[in-house]
Amino acid sequence: MNKIRVNFSIKDLENLSGIKAHTIRIWEKRYNLLAPNRTDTNIRTYNTASLQKLLNITYLNNNGFKISKIADLSENEIPQKVKEIISKQNKDSFAINAFKMAMINFDQNLFDRTYKDLTKEKSFSEIFYSVFLPLLSEIGLLWQTNTITPVHEHFISVLIKQKLLLSIEKLGDLQDFNDSRTFVLFLPDNEIHDIGLLFINYLLKSKGYHTIFLGPSVPTANLYELYEFFDNITFISYFTIFPEDDQIEAYIKDFNELLLIDNKSYLYLLGNKTINLKPSLLPEKVQVFESIENLVKEM
Repeated sequence: MNKIRVNFSIKDLENLSGIKAHTIRIWEKRYNLLAPNRTDTNIRTYNTASLQKLLNITYLNNNGFKISKIADLSENEIPQKVKEIISKQNKDSFAINAFKMAMINFDQNLFDRTYKDLTKEKSFSEIFYSVFLPLLSEIGLLWQTNTITPVHEHFISVLIKQKLLLSIEKLGDLQDFNDSRTFVLFLPDNEIHDIGLLFINYLLKSKGYHTIFLGPSVPTANLYELYEFFDNITFISYFTIFPEDDQIEAYIKDFNELLLIDNKSYLYLLGNKTINLKPSLLPEKVQVFESIENLVKEM
């Protein structure tokens, strides 16, 4: 039998909707917008329908509807108003909420339907920038607050990765790619979060560059072998979890001494672990980028 999560705490609702628990309680008491169940110890619990309703209420409120006006709507009118707004405006925030519901319930059909709707109006790059990146950022916070489990994160990450890989495949084999530089994309030892790196690979290939995608957990020493086949290499890596904070400077120093051995080789870095790196203290041929957009502008 398939089992999905059907009960949520008020803290879960706060984390998933962005509405403070205190505000949710006020909406319940003053406007009767939600009707939680109570445990034997009088603790509020909410079902999936309540979560979906709150996400719809939040969407309407963020689009100019006063709570008092939303409270006057019937149960059926609330999702209908959401649909009306979606038909007139961009679908980004609604899609993010739909993807979160798909993640919570392990609902691949909902994910696929939502993605298909987005593709009617947006390119894959636009979907990634405006929907997937904000979604992944929210998922990171939800995981940290124990609102979701690592299994939820893996589920949605794999689905996003599948869309990435399909988009890369659709680019096809480029017969006349730009070989002025070879981009080698890799993650350091123990690092497995490769969605951002895959998207960079997609963007570079779409611009006609020659890329070599090596993926997660690549030992630095193994990269040296690439010089037997290519020169003018630009290495790109994404530090999300690893290296550890106290090992990053040593990692970059070793990388510089081993691999940035000629004037044509560079290392480009992105990710949370690079935020506190001071550019003035980095080797000359190592550059940190705050975002994927900034890196692409450099190309």
